[in-house]
Amino acid sequence: MISQALAMQLKEAGLVWHTSVHDFFAIPDRDLDGRLFVLSDMMVTMELLRGWPAVVFHGTAEWAQDYLLTHEAVWMPTESQLREQLEEELAARNGRFQQLIRLPDAYQCDITLANEPLHFTAVSPSEAYGQALLYLLQKPLPG
Repeated sequence: MISQALAMQLKEAGLVWHTSVHDFFAIPDRDLDGRLFVLSDMMVTMELLRGWPAVVFHGTAEWAQDYLLTHEAVWMPTESQLREQLEEELAARNGRFQQLIRLPDAYQCDITLANEPLHFTAVSPSEAYGQALLYLLQKPLPG
């Protein structure tokens, strides 16, 4: 999972969140820092019923937050979602994903843009993909 700071930068650079069940997101500026949420089509909790562990299905979640507009949240894309977004952005710019390399203490995402090789190194594959995607989003589309 990428850092919330990188997720915020991606959002500010124009990454669009098309919500889907099982997407992760954060809610900044609401005293919920460090909390990660997931979109679900059903509220399920673990409870003890008559002393036995049980999976309990709830029709509604009772939380003081009735709703949240998606632009108020920060999408926390998974590694596969970041790679998909990166490949889409590269295709729009006639670029290519080359490879993801595991280094001794990091990962390196290699892409080619306008026949120029570019390398993005980070502590996780997600962060490396995210940095490459951020670079592309901050660069104007050609022509």
